[in-house]
Amino acid sequence: MGDVVQMHFSTLDYVIFAMLLVASAGIGLFYALSGGRQKTTQEFLLADRSMSCLPVSLSLLATFQSAVAILGAPSEIYAHGTQYWFLGCSYFLGLLIPAHIFIPVFYRLRLASAYQYLELRFNKTVRICGTVTFIFQMVIYMGVVLYAPALALNAVTGLNLWGAVFAMGLVCTLYTTLGGLKAVIWTDVFQTIVMFAGQLAVIVVGAHQAGGVAEVWRRAQNGSRISGLELNPDPLERHTFWTLAVGGIFLMLALYGVNQAQVQRYLSSRTEKEAIMSCYVVFPCQQIVLALGCLMGLVMFARYGEDSPLDKGYVQSNDQMVLYFVMDVLQDLPGLPGLFVACLFSGALSTISSAFNSLATVTMEDLIKPHFPTMTEARATLLSKGLALSYGLVCLAMAYIASLMGSVLQAAISIFGMVGGPLLGLFCLGMFFPWANSAGALAGLGAGLVMAFWIGIGSFMSRMQTPQFNTTAMLSMGNTTTAAMTTLVASFTTKPSAHNSATVIVVGLVVSLLTGPWKEKELTPGTVYPVLGTLLFFLPEHYREKLCCVTPLENKSKALGRQPYRMAEKEINDVAHTPHEDAKREDELDEKTSQPSCKLVHIEQETAL
Repeated sequence: MGDVVQMHFSTLDYVIFAMLLVASAGIGLFYALSGGRQKTTQEFLLADRSMSCLPVSLSLLATFQSAVAILGAPSEIYAHGTQYWFLGCSYFLGLLIPAHIFIPVFYRLRLASAYQYLELRFNKTVRICGTVTFIFQMVIYMGVVLYAPALALNAVTGLNLWGAVFAMGLVCTLYTTLGGLKAVIWTDVFQTIVMFAGQLAVIVVGAHQAGGVAEVWRRAQNGSRISGLELNPDPLERHTFWTLAVGGIFLMLALYGVNQAQVQRYLSSRTEKEAIMSCYVVFPCQQIVLALGCLMGLVMFARYGEDSPLDKGYVQSNDQMVLYFVMDVLQDLPGLPGLFVACLFSGALSTISSAFNSLATVTMEDLIKPHFPTMTEARATLLSKGLALSYGLVCLAMAYIASLMGSVLQAAISIFGMVGGPLLGLFCLGMFFPWANSAGALAGLGAGLVMAFWIGIGSFMSRMQTPQFNTTAMLSMGNTTTAAMTTLVASFTTKPSAHNSATVIVVGLVVSLLTGPWKEKELTPGTVYPVLGTLLFFLPEHYREKLCCVTPLENKSKALGRQPYRMAEKEINDVAHTPHEDAKREDELDEKTSQPSCKLVHIEQETAL
């Protein structure tokens, strides 16, 4: 690497970076010492279900707008053009479906963990499998999210690598442990503003130096970086409209529909309506974030064209080039490089704080409380804080392990994308197909994970064997780490999530039909969304009843509000039977109560906060 690549921060830059950490820690201390002082699990894990729409929506946005994405999107645009921008087309359905299907189901069941749903719908084994899969996914991901941007910064600016890692990790652990979900959400709001400001500063200054926005666009067009609508149906193409706009919907559903970090934010809302509105507010914010990333890539191309610092050997990957570009553009403006670094680390902090909090929640609610139903509230709250602290330390350990991974890191960072698809398929299997049983759910999840890792690891191994990978990506640790960011941006988007989700559903339905499908009246009420009943509206009611798709979700909501986890048997029959069966209902109730396979018996102490 050339000497010119080492661009150092001014004192003002360090001050701005430090202010980000101090402000984030201050928010955590404020919520630790105000309000209910985080003395109940309801307040610590769910913010007392008191959050309004705006902070929840900005927190939803920040949770997966990590430093990896902030660096990855511009480098993707610089190298391959604006085709990636069509991912924004998937945001409409990707947020509309969670708003009107997943949120009503989760919110009306009054859950604390998304995986409690799996026990209500299937059984405890499925719940534990889902929980363990999520923990595995997030533990690996949060270490990489913390380490990768720090390594890129170290390579370009000489910023102390482990100083940055430990500063972020410890500050994040502090405010998450002390302030609970309220602190996490409000720091996300603050960090989102910093992210917008940092990216906007780079774009405005960079575009001005290039001669204006029109000149940036002209140079991008001349360099063939402005992509048209690519309708090629070939699924092996890197990016097409279909893989981005259609496959991206599955990515959005995996992130905004069933991921615990996001579900927890929906459940912290004051009302179901506010939770739904938060999805609507996220939509334009997501479009702005995508536009900022793409515009930064175009401004970067306008500055360097095809003669990039990467080709000159100043940096070793596209992602390092984003940081090189930022330092190059802002070097004569003290404070602004520090603002972008604050932007970058805001992305990392918002992601890992959400990981700590969601991991503490699922561990407490799904793995500990069911075995200790008589645990006092004070002890449960203290244990939840201990779990958040423990996961913070685990994150630092995972960052260290990431530093030792070398080329394997590219596979590790892809695990987040691999696991998201099967988990989405598992929730969809339970929510949309009433006849799916627990054996089908377990078989489907297993098949989906096997398929995901087969495709993901196989793809990684094939890249390892190509000459291009061996001569470039294996040059150094820094290169493989930051190159993995671009891989993440490309691999998250599409085909794997859709394919793996479909595998879970197909295998789950086949196994369920072979082992004895369940009937809708045997299920916990409120756990199935009647999407099939809506799609098959043209069929006579008795046919739809045989297909288990006649019970509207709305008919159950009032009873669910009274008693979330157990509903009177008679009310189920009232909504699950047609009028001409009135005379038989009492006999059926007695017969159904005696069936050991009935899924309606749940112990409230195991699932309620």
